[in-house]
Amino acid sequence: MSEHVRVMLTEEEVDAKIQEIGERITRDYAGKQVHLVCVLKGGSFFMCELAKRIQLPVSLDFMSVSSYGSDTKSSGVVKIVKDLDEPLAGKDVIVIEDIVDSGRTLSYLLQILQSRGPKSLALCTLLDKPDRRVIDVKVDYTGFEIPDEFVVGYGLDYDQRYRNLPYIGVVEFD
Repeated sequence: MSEHVRVMLTEEEVDAKIQEIGERITRDYAGKQVHLVCVLKGGSFFMCELAKRIQLPVSLDFMSVSSYGSDTKSSGVVKIVKDLDEPLAGKDVIVIEDIVDSGRTLSYLLQILQSRGPKSLALCTLLDKPDRRVIDVKVDYTGFEIPDEFVVGYGLDYDQRYRNLPYIGVVEFD
């Protein structure tokens, strides 16, 4: 079986949307410093590009989590593989995700982060698949709502491949 990647969102569309989100965050947090928390690995491309477009003081931290259960579906039980390097207490925190789908893992992760005492906690995602939502998660900044297709590029992977694509594509099998 062979595969190919069909372009869903071009590099230009993604770039323009990240610029727009950066401008919104800049307005919403005017006069403040924001602390971006990237959920690795997928969110790293998006966070780096977004941080460049936020015209405020920005600090960055990274977290790696795994959600395990049977087969490929998220159980919503989060195991922290790499925790944050800095405390969140008193900070305006924005969690940066590549994609939100079922909401299970993210809901649990947001509860953990909220318990650490940030001044505020928001969620920003490049892609949102609302049709896959099982647990309601409030997304404060959304790049694109997309249909339930398997997407890659801009940090998203298929078996660790395609993360470096500068666009969002759909993996199709022949």
